[in-house]
Amino acid sequence: MTTSDSNVEPGSGNVFADLGHPGAEAHLLKAELVARIDGLVRQRGITQSEAARLLGLAQPDVSRLLRGDFREYSLERLFRLLTALGRDIDIVIRPPRSTDGGRLRIAAADTG
Repeated sequence: MTTSDSNVEPGSGNVFADLGHPGAEAHLLKAELVARIDGLVRQRGITQSEAARLLGLAQPDVSRLLRGDFREYSLERLFRLLTALGRDIDIVIRPPRSTDGGRLRIAAADTG
């Protein structure tokens, strides 16, 4: 395939929006939270069964969550899972940074 054979279109930074999913911004936020949960479980070196006990979930639910099946999880529930893993959650509401309107985003104070 040559360069002239392909049409490259830059993404928006949100694959869910690029694919036309409704609620794309919230879905991206949930995906980022689940990635943090996965990172914390890996960082601790615990099994899914141990994570399940810590999180108050069944092991199959932890498995589904960490594989990306998190549609049924609310943002609040994901926040609670992160606090169960010892993380603080701060929610900051401020004026938008651009004229495009408000956005949801996650900013981590650390890499863990």
